[in-house]
Amino acid sequence: MKILLLEDDMILSEVIQEYLIELDFDVDIAYEGYEALDMISNKRYDLLILDVGVPNLNGFELLEYLKDVNINIPAIYITSLNTAKDIEKAFNIGCDDYIKKPFELKELEVRINHLKKRLNLGSDRLKLTNNILYDFTIKAIIKENKEYHLSPKEALILEYFIKNQKRFISLEELSSNVWSLENTPTYATIRTYIKNLRKLLGKELLVTRKGVGYKFEI
Repeated sequence: MKILLLEDDMILSEVIQEYLIELDFDVDIAYEGYEALDMISNKRYDLLILDVGVPNLNGFELLEYLKDVNINIPAIYITSLNTAKDIEKAFNIGCDDYIKKPFELKELEVRINHLKKRLNLGSDRLKLTNNILYDFTIKAIIKENKEYHLSPKEALILEYFIKNQKRFISLEELSSNVWSLENTPTYATIRTYIKNLRKLLGKELLVTRKGVGYKFEI
C-alpha cells in the first residue's frame, strides 16, 4: 500500500514514516504542497495523509484541486486545526478522515487500517468493468481470465488515464507527461498505443472527442 505523507515538520514526518514502514506500508514524504502535487502526478498512491498548514499549497487547497480535476485518492487530514468549521470544511472538500494533533501513532494506524478495509486499498488490481481488471504489478489487462501484458509505454499511458479519469486528455498532455525525459513522439505514435489499448478495453472505457483528446471512464 503506497502512502504519500504531506507534513512540513521534518521530525514528525520522519517519525510517522518510520512507524508506517514498520507496518509494511510504502511511504513517501513531501514537505510542501506543490512538491506533493508533483509526486501525485508521477506516481500512483493508495492514500494521502495531509497536514493543512504547509508552505505554498496548503492541504485544503491540494485536496480541493485534486477533486476538481477528478483525481480521487482517499485522504486523511492530520492537523492542529480543531474547530468544527475546520472539520466541516475538510469533509466538504472530500477527505475520508480527520485526526487532530497531537495524536498517538496507534490511532493513525487504526484509522488507516479502517480505510484500507473499507475501500480495499493497496490492491494491485483495479476493477475496470465486471470482466476487465488491470494489474499494476505485472502491467497487464486481465479480460475473461486471460492476461494481456502491455508494453511499458502502453502501461504508462493507461495508468495516466486511470489517474486522470473523467476528464479529456490531449495528445500534447500525454506526450509531456509520459515521455517527459525522452524524445518527443509523433502524435501518430501515441495514437497507435491508444488504439492498442482500445482493442482490449473497448470504446466505452476510452472515449475520444475530435480536436479535444481522450477520456477514460470507469
